[in-house]
Amino acid sequence: VLIQGESGTGKELLARLIHQLSPRADKPIVVVNCGALHENLLESELFGHEKGAFTGATSRRIGRFEEADGGTLFLDEIGDLSPTVQVKLLRFLQERELQRLGSNVNLQVDARVISATNRDLDLQVKEGSFREDLFYRLNVVTMALPPLRERKEDLPVLIDYYIEQFNRDNGKKIKGLSAEARDALVKYEYPGNIRELVNILERAVVICRDEYITTADLPFKTDSLPENTGKKIA
Repeated sequence: VLIQGESGTGKELLARLIHQLSPRADKPIVVVNCGALHENLLESELFGHEKGAFTGATSRRIGRFEEADGGTLFLDEIGDLSPTVQVKLLRFLQERELQRLGSNVNLQVDARVISATNRDLDLQVKEGSFREDLFYRLNVVTMALPPLRERKEDLPVLIDYYIEQFNRDNGKKIKGLSAEARDALVKYEYPGNIRELVNILERAVVICRDEYITTADLPFKTDSLPENTGKKIA
């Protein structure tokens, strides 16, 4: 599965849901952000290494593929992979086997791969920065996540879910939102998508001193928000 969408749209949440609803749900889901690590570190992170494989490799280390054996490996920011790692990932997807760095032993691993990106992989293929054969291996089923501003109907369940979570985390008992605060959250455009919504709600729960979050607890000015011309949100 390849999940595409802007940064912060909830691609990891969707990947976890796919895993939870699959026959692999009783096995681990392992998450790797491919854009957060240097090429050499990412290769070791994914495939593991043997003792002495490189400077600082003082012991054997299994990689994230092996950790996900029987379960799911979620590769976020897949468009950031270097050509070297792309080749190794392609080999795994074709053969379902890998070699740790510093080893010539092939290991069979049964891990389902879900990948995600906020980049245009079609364009990267045309530009030559992403392998076409790997793209087709990853792109068996594509799921596009629209930005939050285009799916405001998701707001009620997201708002209730995160208020409940932050109540638990902070020992609070917030019951919900005032009508004005809920209206403001519906009108807001969320340039940071779900990630920004989460930040807004966490801040609101922390600073709220009443039973209901009001517009005073929100980090943006509500008097300049556009009128909500979309569907009515309950």
